Amino acid sequence: MLHEILLALVGCTGDLIIDEREHHKSLGIPLYPDAPISDQCCFKLASDISFIDRSERDLIERLIALGFYYRELDRFTTKSRNLSWIRSGDVSPSNRASELSNRKTEKPSIYRRAFANGLVEVLSVYRSVVLQIEQKLLSETMPILATVIQGLNKFFVVLPPLYELVLEIERDDLRGGKLLNLLHKRFHCGVPELQACIQRLLWHGHQVLYNQLASWMVYGTLQDHHGEFFIRRQEDQNMEYGSSIPDTSEKLARLSADDTSLMDWHLGFHIFLDMLPENIHMHAAESILFAGKAIKILRNPSPGFKFQDALCKQQTGKGSQNVHESAAHHRFHKKPISGRIIGEELLPQSEADKIEIMLQDLKESLDFHKRSFECSVDSIRAIAASHLWQLVVVRADLNGHLKALKDYFLLAKGDFFQCFLEESQQLMRLPPHQSTAEIDIIVPFQMAAIKTISQEDKYFSRVSLRMPSFGITVKSSQVDLSKTKTNAGGSSETSLDGWDGIALEYSVDWPLQLFFTKEVLSKYRTIFQYLLRLKRTQLELEKSWASVMHQDHADFARHHNDRMNHSTSQPRRQHFRPMWHVREHMAFLIRNLQFYIQVFISLNFSIFLGHWLCVKDIGQHHDALPSVLLDY
Repeated sequence: MLHEILLALVGCTGDLIIDEREHHKSLGIPLYPDAPISDQCCFKLASDISFIDRSERDLIERLIALGFYYRELDRFTTKSRNLSWIRSGDVSPSNRASELSNRKTEKPSIYRRAFANGLVEVLSVYRSVVLQIEQKLLSETMPILATVIQGLNKFFVVLPPLYELVLEIERDDLRGGKLLNLLHKRFHCGVPELQACIQRLLWHGHQVLYNQLASWMVYGTLQDHHGEFFIRRQEDQNMEYGSSIPDTSEKLARLSADDTSLMDWHLGFHIFLDMLPENIHMHAAESILFAGKAIKILRNPSPGFKFQDALCKQQTGKGSQNVHESAAHHRFHKKPISGRIIGEELLPQSEADKIEIMLQDLKESLDFHKRSFECSVDSIRAIAASHLWQLVVVRADLNGHLKALKDYFLLAKGDFFQCFLEESQQLMRLPPHQSTAEIDIIVPFQMAAIKTISQEDKYFSRVSLRMPSFGITVKSSQVDLSKTKTNAGGSSETSLDGWDGIALEYSVDWPLQLFFTKEVLSKYRTIFQYLLRLKRTQLELEKSWASVMHQDHADFARHHNDRMNHSTSQPRRQHFRPMWHVREHMAFLIRNLQFYIQVFISLNFSIFLGHWLCVKDIGQHHDALPSVLLDY
């Protein structure tokens, strides 16, 4: 009888201790190894046993229930650790289709596999205890049931909760962060033996999490084939909501390397809250997301990202003063740069090793320490932000490009735009021609550049003038010249000046495309159009005053000897005086508004650069950094 009990304790039933589900075999219903976990204990003593009284029967059935829990947990671990979904090339398509049809509802899960590995450790301890009990019973002259119960006493508080845990995992199909959350919740139970087991299960789950974090924050690679990590690609989310993946793949295939990098930075990855473990704060998750994206940028530079020309200028002593100033920031460039060396220099191997060591220290810890985890994440984020700073601010000269935006889009180069408006004044007094408007306005633009722009200004070549409202570019302008209104005489006229559609475009290279997005440049373009209209209005008001004064002085000089004519000219001057007052009020408003805007821009640009250079953390405004200047 004791041997039957010992066999039942490791999941093997016989004649005295039976499995009620085995009776299904007699009805022609086979019991598959990967069948769902039974939700109630089916290990029972045979009903025809007469030499055991009721109290002993209850005691034995309570004991053999451990064998049922063991068998079901063992079946769960076998199924979860099954790697049959990894197929070799010699499997026939028919066999693969039949197996997939039998297990079409199952999804692989590396977190479940890790959880199953932890259960295997617990079950191995249980089996070794059963073996020790068997050896002890064999050595005794009078073996008793109490020896078995006393040896397995601690498992009465361990196996039933683990069985309930597995039932909930199976029922709710928990995986990834949801599985970790459940384990973390069940850990707080007040039973030391159970806490030790669940702590070990959590450790196995965290090993998978740390491996995914290492892949993401060391190499910039997302290793998540089954959708269990809390950071996901955007197309994974689209697939969940039924979007067309072939369309997305075709769009990505048409993108260049720079466009793909831009897409990955802004829209490629997101935090999937359903899989975010509860013990990882949202701030830490955002830092992990940023660090991985930054490492991905540093590990995969654009093929066109070269610095050989700048290095040659520095070595030969040629180039403008701006180049010499920026050369002080490029001290770590010692030799010509190839594509592979660029990637290594952007993120030195020593820094990658430092990140990996920090994650390895967390991985080796038996417990999950939230504070240590967040400190390590912040340190990794600081490393990624620092090297991204070196790439964007130092090597790509972000500050110089920000100043160029201020000079040209915010009209800080007042002499250039004053000259441009004077050169184009006669042209702008006529309506623009739809076919030649852009070509016509480029001529005075280039003339103003020749007169006022120094050859040392390396950013002006990136600025181009466009007339979007006439269909020159793809993006339509805010000014719609097709909208007309009819006056009292029945003639139709445009609601806005056609030249108000003048816009600037700015050409940027990798990696500045990550920050100078189309949306950011569109904001600058809108402000430029407004400031240019103010500048044109001010110039026209000044020209009108000069014209009126010239005419008034001519009339006064022509009639100063003729008192009669002079007396008649006085009412004429009185007639124009209200118009002069209106013009003076308009000029006062426009002049002071322009002065206020330019002072405001200069002041806040200095504040922004001071804050930016002190913080030296590109991660604070990594979504659209140049637009932060507009926020100031």
